[in-house]
Amino acid sequence: MCRTDQAAPGPDEEQDVDATNAAFTALLEDSAEELYEQAPCGYLSTLTDGTIAKINTTLLDWLGLERSQVVGRMRFTDLLTVGGKLYHETHFAPMLQMHGEISGIALDIKAAGKQRMPVLVTSKVKTSDEGEPLLIRTTVFDARDRRAYEVELLRGRQAAEEAQREAEAARREAEADRERLQEALAVLQQNLLPAQLPAVPGLDAASYYHTASPDLLGGDFYDLFPLDTGRWAFFLGDVCGKGPQAAAVTSLTRYTLRAAALHDPAPVTVLTTLNTVLHERYSSGDARYCTAIFGTLEPGSDHVEVHLASGGHPSALIQRADGSADYLPTPGGMLIGVLPEVQFTDARTRLLPGDTLLLYTDGLTEARTGPDRQLYGEDALHTFTTGLPPAGPQALITSLTKLLTGFGDGLDDDTALLALGVPALPTAE
Repeated sequence: MCRTDQAAPGPDEEQDVDATNAAFTALLEDSAEELYEQAPCGYLSTLTDGTIAKINTTLLDWLGLERSQVVGRMRFTDLLTVGGKLYHETHFAPMLQMHGEISGIALDIKAAGKQRMPVLVTSKVKTSDEGEPLLIRTTVFDARDRRAYEVELLRGRQAAEEAQREAEAARREAEADRERLQEALAVLQQNLLPAQLPAVPGLDAASYYHTASPDLLGGDFYDLFPLDTGRWAFFLGDVCGKGPQAAAVTSLTRYTLRAAALHDPAPVTVLTTLNTVLHERYSSGDARYCTAIFGTLEPGSDHVEVHLASGGHPSALIQRADGSADYLPTPGGMLIGVLPEVQFTDARTRLLPGDTLLLYTDGLTEARTGPDRQLYGEDALHTFTTGLPPAGPQALITSLTKLLTGFGDGLDDDTALLALGVPALPTAE
């Protein structure tokens, strides 16, 4: 036979059992009346017309009233605020009559000191065995903490909505500022370029400017302007950097080239003067430099003589009337503004009817193409130009504009184009 031995309880365990038994004994000694009167919520019973027949001490304390003032003298609606009375008549009472009970309805009662006290009310109709309504039992819970929490939530929501409105207003203001800035930059950029190219007797001209970023001033520039009788000057270049500082260098460069050309239009002399001005202006601080081609045009009876020099700039490209294309090399040209003493190489050519001289900045040849993002390069430009019919400056610029557009995001630098050509002779019918 198996036997399980159980150890006798120790002194501490006996004390715990005694204390627990004492607590239950004290609880069981509470009378039902005391539990009703001192409950942590309000209780009241009303007749079907709302007259209060019974009410506990907890609710009386909240109301600040004596039992004799309430029982048999007041209706449930008399305990409510004006808004609570309206809601009771329009919603609470009809729903209670229809369903026999209603739970968790938020109302306000008139508490002691004429204070509004938020409560949650639950009511249930007591009926006879025949189903006739006898009275209404109602429980009232203090909802002040809940209402304060709801108010805090509402305040937080309102604060969040206000913050959202302020953020939206700030975003709209930022967009407006951005638009105004872009307009100002566009106007400034236009002032750094000729509004339109002048009409040159015996010569066609076309240009194009691509801005890589609408938020930054570009450093590319070009111009075409008259010198003395019968001669014209042109230039195209690229200032290092972007933004207002680059724009300042661009402005200084353009006006220096124009002024130097009017004094002595020899291309090497003009670029040398520009180098001196830029080096003296920026050598003591943030170094600034540029590349540029400057040249002169002297129209003849059936041709245009071109004399140009380059300072660190890509070579000009000539599209001939017979469909061929060749670069006009200017080797040894140094960057403009870096050193106090520089050397520039000049070159000469003659444009015949149907020939076009193309000047461009390196945004074109340094564009990234293909899946490997390779540089477009001068060889590709030569091939592209050779494949075009020689139809004059405007046709060439239009084709190159489409080419630039096709680069998409591979074109990440500003690009300036300037094409000068002699009109082709009319074909015999």
